[in-house]
Amino acid sequence: MENKYWVPAIERADAVLRLIAEHPGGLRLIDLSRQTDINKSSMFSLLNTLEKLNWIRRDKDDTFRLGSALGSIAGGYFKSNDLISSFHQEASQTKVKLGETIQLAELIGSEVLYLAKEEYPGPVRLTSEPGMRLPAHSTALGKVLLADLPDERIAELFATEPFRSSTPNTISDRRSLARELNRVRELGYGEDLEEAVQGFHCIAAPIVRQGKVVSAVSCSMLKHHWEAKRSFVLTELRMLASRLSAP
Repeated sequence: MENKYWVPAIERADAVLRLIAEHPGGLRLIDLSRQTDINKSSMFSLLNTLEKLNWIRRDKDDTFRLGSALGSIAGGYFKSNDLISSFHQEASQTKVKLGETIQLAELIGSEVLYLAKEEYPGPVRLTSEPGMRLPAHSTALGKVLLADLPDERIAELFATEPFRSSTPNTISDRRSLARELNRVRELGYGEDLEEAVQGFHCIAAPIVRQGKVVSAVSCSMLKHHWEAKRSFVLTELRMLASRLSAP
């Protein structure tokens, strides 16, 4: 990005933090240096600064993980987001009606960022949590959010084929993705049939504010519940999305 006010040091710190976030098991200095192309001397100084600020922590095995300061910052963001607050209030009732977990997400580039989750207690628990990212093309949430973008932007985001696959059912090429997004635009909702996680189906509906899709809500369920619950879930999910959308 060309900008005379751009601060390269912050860009490097951002790259390091994002990389550590993608590896919960931790990464060593040499791993971070190799994957970011930042030399070891600069990486040492960067990690030392981030550690002193509690943005990261160093474990006994000399691996680095995210630190407590980021948790506080994230907590402040979630508390200040009125959509997240409204989601918890509204979705807490919807999850009881459906007997399923409800999630909220937004689009960040070619990925969905999970913002909030209202979990229904059950024998099987979804692994996705607020703060996690997943490829947009493999999720119902992502399809709904991508469907609001112009074709030119979709082409930019998915320039490289094949796409990353989570299961054998994941869409892996632009032509298939274009067909699926056209279907989402026609129907007004998106589906994921074992494309993100095997054994699970998911349905998602858009949240529209000021004429633009800003986020989406979804409901995931075990595959064998799909036929019996799909219609009811879709109705309730659309009602939830409507309540969360601005008038």
